[in-house]
Amino acid sequence: MIKEGDKAINFNMPIDEETNITLETYTGKNIVLYFYPKDDTPGCTKEAIDFTAHLEGFTKHDTVIIGVSADSIKQHKKFSDKHSLNVILASDEDKKTCEDYGVWVEKSMYGKKYMGINRATFLIDKDRIVQKIWDKVSVPGHVEDVLENVKKL
Repeated sequence: MIKEGDKAINFNMPIDEETNITLETYTGKNIVLYFYPKDDTPGCTKEAIDFTAHLEGFTKHDTVIIGVSADSIKQHKKFSDKHSLNVILASDEDKKTCEDYGVWVEKSMYGKKYMGINRATFLIDKDRIVQKIWDKVSVPGHVEDVLENVKKL
């Protein structure tokens, strides 16, 4: 399990039909890597809209926002277009990055167990060190908290 102070684990995920992103894609930038369960669900939509609304503040502090779920590129595009999102959405259909970051976990709903993504956020600095981890994120106020931590880098 990755911890605060650890070197960030590299990833390689598509963001559209032609482009894959890795840590090196954003050399010289801080990265907010946030994992969410599913496109176009209430909490995930609110979180993506909040990150989009605060994008200027993150950009001012040399920080890119990357949202990650197991949804397809096609689904991400539909989600992004529907809600006018300006954050990068990466597709982790094979769940490798989710597993690397420890967010692909057993969940339970109404007594039924299943595997899914734990909503979590990782703040990675320009030196690729994980500065802060938010685990089991509650959406209200989360983006503002992340931005405050970015300002301290």
